[in-house]
Amino acid sequence: MREKSVPVVTTATEAHLGLLTARNARLRPDRVAFSRRAPGSLVWEDVTARQFHDEVRALGAAMRAAGLAFGDRVAIMSRTRYEWTLTDFALWTAGLVGVPVYETSSADQVRWILADSGARAIVVESADHAATVASVRAECPQLEHVWQIDAGDLDRLAAGPQDQAALDEAGDRTATTDLATIIYTSGTTGLPKGCELTHGNFLELSANAIDTLPEITRRPDASTLLFLPLAHVLARFIQVLTVDAGFRVGHAPDIKTLLPDVGSFQPTLLLAVPRVFEKIYNSLDAKATTEGKGRIFTMAAATSISYSRALDGRMSPLLRARHKLFDVLVYSKLRAALGGQCAFAISGGAPLGERLGHFYRGAGVTILEGYGLTETTAPTNVNTPSFTTIGTVGQPLPGTSTRLADDGELLIKGVGVFRGYFNNPTATAEAFTADGWFHTGDLGAIDDAGRLTITGRKKEILVTAGGKNVAPAPLEDIIRAHPLVSQCMVIGDRKPFIAALITLDPEMVPLWGQAHGLADLTLESARTDETVRQHLQMAVDRANARVSRAEAIRKFAILDGDFTEESGHLTPSLKVKRALVMKDYAQAIHELYAESRGPARPTDAPTD
Repeated sequence: MREKSVPVVTTATEAHLGLLTARNARLRPDRVAFSRRAPGSLVWEDVTARQFHDEVRALGAAMRAAGLAFGDRVAIMSRTRYEWTLTDFALWTAGLVGVPVYETSSADQVRWILADSGARAIVVESADHAATVASVRAECPQLEHVWQIDAGDLDRLAAGPQDQAALDEAGDRTATTDLATIIYTSGTTGLPKGCELTHGNFLELSANAIDTLPEITRRPDASTLLFLPLAHVLARFIQVLTVDAGFRVGHAPDIKTLLPDVGSFQPTLLLAVPRVFEKIYNSLDAKATTEGKGRIFTMAAATSISYSRALDGRMSPLLRARHKLFDVLVYSKLRAALGGQCAFAISGGAPLGERLGHFYRGAGVTILEGYGLTETTAPTNVNTPSFTTIGTVGQPLPGTSTRLADDGELLIKGVGVFRGYFNNPTATAEAFTADGWFHTGDLGAIDDAGRLTITGRKKEILVTAGGKNVAPAPLEDIIRAHPLVSQCMVIGDRKPFIAALITLDPEMVPLWGQAHGLADLTLESARTDETVRQHLQMAVDRANARVSRAEAIRKFAILDGDFTEESGHLTPSLKVKRALVMKDYAQAIHELYAESRGPARPTDAPTD
């Protein structure tokens, strides 16, 4: 199949995003809309729909009283917290345009976004963020206001003068076609571009997603804990959807305390990127091994995967009995760690991998993998509870069409597709075909049922010296699933063979060492340890089993650093900046391709 279209099943009932809070306050004023924590508190305090709407109006009216006019841009630079969502809806209610900035952004990135968007104000979280803004303020002459959350500036602003008339005028004036936000792409190459997303993009996509996922969105006790950066389009869309659908929403600003936060909040839906699900799995594996229960966990994981696969085929009585036993010993503890109420999770941003998908589904938490980009307001495709095929990203959401170009590139049309790049008509024109399809830059396949599988990134395709085209992502995903691996980048463009650069996970190395009889294993010693290399070779062998010999990884190097945001090798959305890695690790790459070592040798026996 080359094309799949799914018609719209519903239309948004509101004209703009600011009306969602007013509707919720009118229809169910006492419903708990948010649970929030005061700084330093472990107790979740409820915020009703009416309270949230009142706070939204107060802050929005205060911003208009501060001199901001309809359509002005206001940046937000903060971790994921209640005030982020409050500010976002206040801006939409006041007819203003939010411009998210990752809280990890450098001064140069902040300068570019503020200057390019023409932001007249910015809401920052901390004194450090305020200092970053101050360092570039001279280059952003249009910036008039800097409000710091931790300093209490939003509270003081909302308690001060308000322009309710401007707020009401904005409510009447704002339409679905108006700009809601400018989200800057991560910028793996070149300067980030500002994606213009409208109120209609969010509202129409949200309305159709709610109808498509009733098992999740129509639950009376529906709730979710947001912890992905709200500067990322996926978290931002889920923020809108959960308010639209009437979820109870919480925020977790520190991923280091994610499991305790999830355990106390008890969400019914979890939203994460694959690396989070990998970390949870690896932590459970390491913990079981150090407690002398590694064999039990290994058997439980294998049973879970087999059970999930059997759900799509035939289930033997023996497998059903083994699954029931391990449900008591292992799976129930996983579900309890996720709060005990979470039956579904949504994964996006990168491929999840079939192994993890089957493990979690077999353990009682179905991960619905989806696909989307900033330019498509996040999801274009998603698996649903009633139609899940692990290994694919599902069918298009209603109101969305997918098509494969002659070269295999995925093209998109639909209610979520952006209207263009801010102040960049050339890039906008290049982003669309002559008949209006958006170029995603991704390569894919569409099966007979219309389910999409992403096979690689067009710009990342490697062409070896022998002329073989190789997509690195499938190989990288399998290797990155190994507990020891933090990052993996497959290389080989114009080279005689395919190789891989691997970095180790500093948190997992000592735990893995203890579990494998290497009690003194450190990050430094692990890079040259023969047992470590053998196990990494096994991961490479598993990846190679999925591809032809010409596409297989023949050598790998364990690097002496990691790809992180701090090192500059990852974007804030955790995408690898390949060109920079190639430059910074040029010597390691040279050594991989120097004559001498021969291909990485296959190994026979050890298990992970």
